[in-house]
Amino acid sequence: MRLLFDQGTPAPLRRHLGDHEVETVAERGWSELGNGDLIARAEDEGYDILVTTDQNMRYQQNLAGQRLAVVVLLSTAWPYVRLRTEDIRSAVNQVRPGEFREVPIPREGPTSDRPG
Repeated sequence: MRLLFDQGTPAPLRRHLGDHEVETVAERGWSELGNGDLIARAEDEGYDILVTTDQNMRYQQNLAGQRLAVVVLLSTAWPYVRLRTEDIRSAVNQVRPGEFREVPIPREGPTSDRPG
């Protein structure tokens, strides 16, 4: 499948989705596009899935009748996202055209308020 990473999606994630073709909006020169235009352009260019961290996109965009699916990561922080690569891969493999699928990214690991 062809995946497009939106702004904010940690680029290192692409290494964990090696069975898919991954490009970023920056690589395509689409960084200035708004969400509606981005979705339209991605669909026109044959992308199957947009991976984003924009949690408001599902409330701003209607994917009914679209071929594009959207996977929303609920964090931009790579230290936490990398712990959920299996969940993300599963979401990418299961999401269907015209569907939004969110991937929770709990904040695990050391915190500054723990004794050191």
